[in-house]
Amino acid sequence: MTQVLCIGEILYDYLAADRGKSIESVSSWIAYPGGAPANVASALVKLGTSAGFIGCIGKDEAGQSLKQLLLETGVNCQGIQEHPTAPTRGVYVLRSESGDREFAGFGNLPRDQFADAFLNPDEIPVPLFEQAQFLVLGTLELAYPTTRKAIFRALDLANTYNIKVLVDVNWRPMFWNNPDEAIPLIHQLWESVDFIKLSREEAELLFDTKESGAIAHQIASLEGVFITDGDNTISYCLNEFEGKIPAFEMPVEDTTGAGDSFVAGLVHQLCQKGLNHLDDPTAVKEMITYACAVGGLTTTKSGAMAAQPTAAEVEEFLKGG
Repeated sequence: MTQVLCIGEILYDYLAADRGKSIESVSSWIAYPGGAPANVASALVKLGTSAGFIGCIGKDEAGQSLKQLLLETGVNCQGIQEHPTAPTRGVYVLRSESGDREFAGFGNLPRDQFADAFLNPDEIPVPLFEQAQFLVLGTLELAYPTTRKAIFRALDLANTYNIKVLVDVNWRPMFWNNPDEAIPLIHQLWESVDFIKLSREEAELLFDTKESGAIAHQIASLEGVFITDGDNTISYCLNEFEGKIPAFEMPVEDTTGAGDSFVAGLVHQLCQKGLNHLDDPTAVKEMITYACAVGGLTTTKSGAMAAQPTAAEVEEFLKGG
């Protein structure tokens, strides 16, 4: 059984080999597998929760190598489609001296001409939804009409089969031809969502607050809201239990994929412990702390997937090992 389905983009992050330099000054780029939903699927499997990825890649070397990586990791790839002509997406990422990232474009191709923009809603495997417990998605693929239909098709299936839905907003204006279209489309998601993960900036943009409880009270159907703020405090509201905990201090190498690992750690805990475990505020805090540890550990190495910890590494870290 595949417990968690992750739908959206898979791509290569081309990280600048040099820190603190402009795109014109970077001497070389290092390719790392990425894409938020694919990152979450990979991280979940490494933690011990079964996961599948639904998305579209090109019939190129990049796409095939990404699919092979997911297969070798143990991710269910039945939902991967292959576009006959559109290439697999690549994103160029600059890094500051402290390791923080800045997205610097897609190279020479228009943003809407990559394979992930053409996920066919009619080819989504329905049997995957018959057994899943969670659906995880972002908002980037709402930028492209075909994949947008696939996202809403997946939400309809999640509703049909009583699957819990988590949205990690992952706001990236550079993916949109017209960023002004984004926010109304993102707001359409809320009626289908059970859990939302946002950065502080996203919370202020979409809800005009940085308090998780305030957002939870704006949308009656929400069971959980989680707001991360880099290496600062995490605000959470889960089953009406509100709290804030500090992020772990880490020797940061690269922050790419840290938020995705936080999501994976959270969903892993929800799957392992069950939603009926949420009536204990101490247990809720422990779940958030675990997710913070997964996210924090991911920043200590380069690359979103390559840096993801195993369950044993997370447990050792939390025990102070």
